[in-house]
This record gives sequence, structure tokens and C-alpha cells, in this order.
Amino acid sequence: MENLRHIIIFDGKCNLCNSSVNFIIKRDRKALFLFTPLQSEVSQGLMCKYKIEGLGSDSIVLIKNEKVYQRAEAVFEICKDLNGYYFLLRIFRIFPTSLTDFLYNLIADNRYKIFGEKAECTIPSEEVNSRFLIDPL
Repeated sequence: MENLRHIIIFDGKCNLCNSSVNFIIKRDRKALFLFTPLQSEVSQGLMCKYKIEGLGSDSIVLIKNEKVYQRAEAVFEICKDLNGYYFLLRIFRIFPTSLTDFLYNLIADNRYKIFGEKAECTIPSEEVNSRFLIDPL
């Protein structure tokens, strides 16, 4: 049986990452995803628990059903659970991981230049705020 909630670890200092989180929240009507910034104690505990090593701030991580997905693979897996036709983006899995991760890394390496480093602070609603894991588990 699938777990009901999936955890996304993201760079909390990145505009692109924060925009991506907002994008996911708007399209996740079942509230399957929980979020924690890479800079939090929660994410550090999760990385230890799941033996995630060498994770830079340029990586998005999805923990789903006790399995860890990183970079492009995480993006494709997240799209699978979003409302709308975003699941169709999974077709890019036909390409080798080396190619999709290369493209992911190209964007990730330039995200601060393109989108800026510090995300604007928005005050989320109580419902949205409950989807962020900030305190230690």
C-alpha cells in the first residue's frame, strides 16, 4: 500500500525552487506532498535516515514510498502525481538519465543567475503552512 504523503527536499534560498514548490502546491489537490527546505534540521535527519550523500543545494529530492528520487528523476516522479496533464512529462524518461540529469544540472547551475538567489518571503495560509516540515521529526 502506498504512503499517502511524499516529502520534497528543496533549496529554501532559491527563487526557482520556491516557485516550483508553489507550482506543486497549486496542482496537488490531494495534498500528497510535504516540503522541507534543504537547510532545515528535518531535511538533515531525512538525508541521514535515507543515506543521501553528496547532496548539493542544486538538487531536488523526493522521498516517496521509502524510495529516494533525485534531480530529473524526482521531477518526473512529482509530475506523475500532479493534477492535470503534467504526468505526460514523464515521457522524457525515455531519454537516458545522463541526458536528463545533464539538462537538469544545466538549469540548476544557472538558477541563481536566471531566477535570483533569495526568494521573496510570502506568508502561507495555515493549510499550506501545515505541509512544510520545519521541526525535527
